[in-house]
Amino acid sequence: TRGAASTVDPRHHRRLQGLEKEGYAVLPPSGKLRDLMRELPHIVDGLGCRILHLLPVNPTPTTYARFGRFGSPYAALDLTAIDPALVEFDRRTTGVEQFCELARATHAHGARLFLDLVVNHTGWSAALQEQHPEWYLRDADGRFVSPGAWGVTWEDLVELDDSQRDLWDHLAAALLTWCRRGVDGFRCDAGYQVPMPVWQYLIARVREEYPDTVFLLEGLGGSWQDTESLLTEGGMQWAYSELFQEYAGFQVSGYLDHALKQSGRVGLLVHYSETHDNERLARKGRAWSLLRNRLCALTSLCGGFGFTCGVEWLATERIKVHGCTGLNWEATDHLLPELKQLTRLVADHPCFLDGARCTRLSPPASNILALQRDSAEGLDRALVLVNTDVDKPGMLDLPASALPAAAPVPIEEWQELLGQPLPVVRRQPDGGVRFELGPGAAYCLADRMTPRGLTGDPYRLARARAAWWIQALRHRFESEDLGPHSFVELAAIVAADPRRALGAADQLERDLARRDLLGALQSALGHEAYPRVVVWERSDVRRVVLVPPQHWLLVQDSIPFRATLTRPGSDRVVNAESVPMAGGHVACFLPHVAAGPARVQRGRPE
Repeated sequence: TRGAASTVDPRHHRRLQGLEKEGYAVLPPSGKLRDLMRELPHIVDGLGCRILHLLPVNPTPTTYARFGRFGSPYAALDLTAIDPALVEFDRRTTGVEQFCELARATHAHGARLFLDLVVNHTGWSAALQEQHPEWYLRDADGRFVSPGAWGVTWEDLVELDDSQRDLWDHLAAALLTWCRRGVDGFRCDAGYQVPMPVWQYLIARVREEYPDTVFLLEGLGGSWQDTESLLTEGGMQWAYSELFQEYAGFQVSGYLDHALKQSGRVGLLVHYSETHDNERLARKGRAWSLLRNRLCALTSLCGGFGFTCGVEWLATERIKVHGCTGLNWEATDHLLPELKQLTRLVADHPCFLDGARCTRLSPPASNILALQRDSAEGLDRALVLVNTDVDKPGMLDLPASALPAAAPVPIEEWQELLGQPLPVVRRQPDGGVRFELGPGAAYCLADRMTPRGLTGDPYRLARARAAWWIQALRHRFESEDLGPHSFVELAAIVAADPRRALGAADQLERDLARRDLLGALQSALGHEAYPRVVVWERSDVRRVVLVPPQHWLLVQDSIPFRATLTRPGSDRVVNAESVPMAGGHVACFLPHVAAGPARVQRGRPE
């Protein structure tokens, strides 16, 4: 509850403990999906978060095989149902409809919705166990098997038998159901415990219909080989970073070298400052929590930084997913302005966007981390300085050869991008620089406050427009390498007339890797050939629109939307999300070789 140190009422706690020892199931009131929806302005607009990541929302055991007071959310009883405890009873809507309300509201705020995904096990007496007991593992004595990790067996769970191919179809159908409800990505719980072929099948099935769905591997406890394989052969895109459990200077430097290298090679490693499996940062004090959040954000790639609800309020009570944990909501001592500054910097500055290059300047054993960040365009540069020791001040000497080269302003005159007083910077006789940082201090320095390169929303818009057109070419070119090009220039050409840009794709040569993509597009636009593109607008809802074979279908509207293309008699469904262009919003569907009836369903506005 708001303002409370814990959601457990101390007046009833001891009495509830006594009843539970006697076997009673006592379930205090829970927060609701609509309560969370009302906090979206705080989460998205206030804190600057762009992804809302939920634990599983399925019904959990409330009688036998219950773990803790509420039951673990990882002990799902129905893979597609909503826990009634999360639903506000109003006689007009179902739990699924209220979940969809949350998804639409999240999208309306410009954020994405991720859901925890469990495909390794269910709770005891789940609907799946009752209907298909043959899909579960049994030991030599015929008893169902419980999974585990780190030498611990989770007795409240029962493990699925992933060799059952019919189970794969059931799991894929469940994932697609959540996608249709508005889920944009999945955290794959204990992903390394599920065989590679299962993930390959599930991800292929989902991304066939929802190609932008993100799969985030929770590989903590597994080997790096497992993580690497799942990010490459398995088809996942992101994975948990383990920076949150590296503390000493040499540990931080060593792990960052690994994370920076592998993120560019196999897939993004996301720096969560803490997880629900660990003690809360604020237990060691405000300075420690601020340090660790700044470290994770300032060393992240492509905005891959996350934190657990309650970090902003300096919550100290460890999260128990099966119990009742306080979030210290609206505490007077908090990190709201600091976290907001971090998320804005990471989301907007060119040195933190896609393609930025990071170079560690500090020695491996130093408690002071120095990280140089260069934007993909090469127009901007930032210097991150972090004292990983929250108890002692520290110094770092960088020789002249290690300092950012060709800086228009001497480094001792750089500015601090987080609004803090500058650290002490002393020029040394040999031309090097000494940085003096207080305990737990973290800075992001740049030679100017306003970046030279493309930033924030204009950057994301240009990337989205360029990606939209390149994605439309995938039916013609097997290779993703379409040669060198400026996505900014490409976006400007495509956005001016998306219909002509799609039509021009027919004129492009197949061997684009040997020539400039922009030149090829501009040459194709010069042809007078009739563009094979059919436009569908809101006014076409009540009429039949003919789309000949080998024609694109371009859907456009004045507001953001999601659209679905289905074909009667076919299981194939294609979904598209609109991109702002030409004074409105557009989405497209690729040409089909054979003619046939199809139906476009314009989804709810986003």
